Amino acid sequence: MTFAGIHGVWAWVVVGSNAIAGFWALAAHRNEALRKRALWIFTAAAQIAIGIQVMLGVLALNIEDKPIGQFHMFYGFVAFATVGIIYSYRQQLEEWTYLLYGFGGLFLMGLGLRAIFLNGAT
Repeated sequence: MTFAGIHGVWAWVVVGSNAIAGFWALAAHRNEALRKRALWIFTAAAQIAIGIQVMLGVLALNIEDKPIGQFHMFYGFVAFATVGIIYSYRQQLEEWTYLLYGFGGLFLMGLGLRAIFLNGAT
């Protein structure tokens, strides 16, 4: 499988994992029983998946010379930057941490979907 092929499949891992992490964090905001260490491990894995996705996209672009739309790249790098922004606000918004990571996860999911459908990576 090519880097572009892996990038297309991994995009759905990014979307799905960030959706689950986002909904889990929002549910944990309302239900303390869901506030487990596993939530943060899963959220970290979902966000690390974005870094892997960006790396796969860069490899597909540079090694395979795969054509790509500018907005596809834009959404990928915005997602990558968003992870850093969410992390940087965690202490300022400590009272609303679960909402920050919940809506942040759903925003990342949306960015991933937008990038997929802009480039047709299905």
